[in-house]
Order: sequence, then C-alpha cells, then structure tokens
Amino acid sequence: MLQTIEIETGAAPRLSVIWLHGLGADGHDFEPIVPELGLHEPMRFVFPHAPLRAVTINGGMRMRAWYDIVGFGPDAPQDAAGIGESAAAVRELIDREVTRGMPTERVVLAGFSQGGAIALHTALREPRRLAGVLALSTYLPVADTLAAERSAANADIPIFMAHGNADSVIPLAMADASRRALEALGYKVDWRVYPMAHAVHPSEIGAIGVWLEGLAQGPE
Repeated sequence: MLQTIEIETGAAPRLSVIWLHGLGADGHDFEPIVPELGLHEPMRFVFPHAPLRAVTINGGMRMRAWYDIVGFGPDAPQDAAGIGESAAAVRELIDREVTRGMPTERVVLAGFSQGGAIALHTALREPRRLAGVLALSTYLPVADTLAAERSAANADIPIFMAHGNADSVIPLAMADASRRALEALGYKVDWRVYPMAHAVHPSEIGAIGVWLEGLAQGPE
C-alpha cells in the first residue's frame, strides 16, 4: 500500500479526502492547504506519496510520479499501464477507508496535475459510489476508453475542476477539452478558471473548502 500522510481536522470525520500530488512532488505538497480551507465539518485528509519511476519528459530521471509522460501533445502516447497501476493503488486506499468505518459515499478523490488525472480516471470507473472528485490544473487521461469503462454508480458524481488561464504546463484549452468530453458523457462539472499559472489560487482554496463542506453536510 502507498505510504501516506494523514491529517484529521476533528473527531469522527464526516468525509475522507484522498489527495494526490503532482509530478515530482510528494504527499507533503498539499498538507499546508488544510488549515486554509476554512472547514467546520471534521474531515480526514490522506496524502499518499506516488512511487518513484522514470519519467520520459524529464530525461528518464526517477521521481515520484503516478505514471510516465512521453509528451503533452494531443498525439503523444499515454502510459495506460502506469495509470492503471496507480488507479489500483488508490482503490486500496479507498478500501482502507472502508475498513476504518468510512463508507465509500463519503470518500472524495482529489488531485493536482498528474494526481488530478488519476483522481478523475479512478473515480469515474469506481464501481462503488464516491462523494466527489476534485480535479485541479489537470486533464482527463485515456479519455477514449471512458465511455466503455465508466461506472453507473458514479454517473452523476460531483466534479470540481479548476484551472489557471496562464497554465503553460497543461494549457487551459487541454483542460477545457477534458471538461467538454466529460459533459458530453453526461457528467456535471463545476468548472472554475483562475488568473494563475500551474498553481493554486487563494480564491480557489476558498471555493474548494465550500465545496467540501457541502459534500460533508450531504445525506448520510
């Protein structure tokens, strides 16, 4: 199982948020964001460390990554095997939350950049109902297989997608194309654009906190 860092904002958490970092970072990356979310409902945040693997676009250097990236062009091959391996590892973390008494209906998958791609990929194929997906500065990977592999249980899962209008790593157009692909399949996407690069905006943090609070206050 992936090694994780955990933060609980109060006793008896009402929501578990499994939050995946971006390429080359680790589970500590989004730790500091928790107190900035302004939460009132108690939640458990699980920040896993991605495995070390060679990343082609970085000259084959080994770093924490959820999958290999050969290139960012529309015709660049995607590491479907690596994506599948990371999705399986995230499902193990969902299983662990269940053993700790958290129903899957109260588990959120979240992620930034590469981590957001894995969050989307995993949640939309997960056969058990989840609470929501938080996809930040990211895109929908292996989108061409989603129609066949999607889960009926999460056909109407809440999706929060946010992106920067000056993102040079994952261009806004790429993220917007992913949003439109999701909407074409009937998903409802809460889409936000912020004046930023490949980063997280202060206003975005506030919006995330409100969105998570809404999920935590939902039906049992």
